[in-house]
Amino acid sequence: MTNNTIHDRATALLAAYDTVAPLAPLTDAEPDLSVPRAYAIAAEVMRRRAARGERVVGWKIGFTNRTIWDEYDVHAPIWGCMYDSGLIRADAAGKAEMHVSHLHEPRIEPEIAFRISRTPDAGMTEAALLGCIDAMAHGFEIVQSPFPGWRFRPVDTMAAGALHGGFVLGPWLALPAADHAQRLPELQHFTMALHSDHGIADQGTAANVLGGPLSALRHFVQGLADCPHGRGIAPGDIVTTGTVTRAFPVAPGQIWTSQIDGVPLRGLTLRCI
Repeated sequence: MTNNTIHDRATALLAAYDTVAPLAPLTDAEPDLSVPRAYAIAAEVMRRRAARGERVVGWKIGFTNRTIWDEYDVHAPIWGCMYDSGLIRADAAGKAEMHVSHLHEPRIEPEIAFRISRTPDAGMTEAALLGCIDAMAHGFEIVQSPFPGWRFRPVDTMAAGALHGGFVLGPWLALPAADHAQRLPELQHFTMALHSDHGIADQGTAANVLGGPLSALRHFVQGLADCPHGRGIAPGDIVTTGTVTRAFPVAPGQIWTSQIDGVPLRGLTLRCI
């Protein structure tokens, strides 16, 4: 794939996201699209979004939930940037509203997010990674697929910014070093339930996310070192670690709530508008 092709693919993805026009999977035209080239396309999209004023606020890790790999025919985690233009902060009570009508076939994913205080290194243990984090939060990631019907190959999702649409961030919980011994097992064993205004949609456990959110972070840190993206992990970044439950379609007018047991984080209430 030439630099011109990378440019063209990035142009097509940006146009799809900006206009909500559907886009055929990139692999329909480029069946041999490689992982490094897919992330090169994503990096070009990131550069253009930054050039027009959007600020990268962190990273999303996708497809960390092994229980849904067969559903999407994706069997390894991916990652992409998050931007200030898609970040919604819930209030102190955990309530937020988010516009979803401008997204492609959006779906909701309840997740755990970390705030990075020190750039982590590849090969760190989960305990060492916790020392690079100063806070954690619960959040809802809203994912989207510009590829109609959520039909794609893994490399398509890599090029498409890991299908990130937006993120609803709940209140932060500080993680002082004195609490690390308690938080480590909590982050491996908590449970999370996702409710719609029609009842419980799904529930899951920390183990669904590659064994726990810190494990997902460890995979991401190593993966980014192996396949650079044009930007590393920086202090202040938000890193959201993947859905604990299955992902569900969302539409304006719906209300979604979550409940977490086993870790002291507030559940959220999201009104889709």
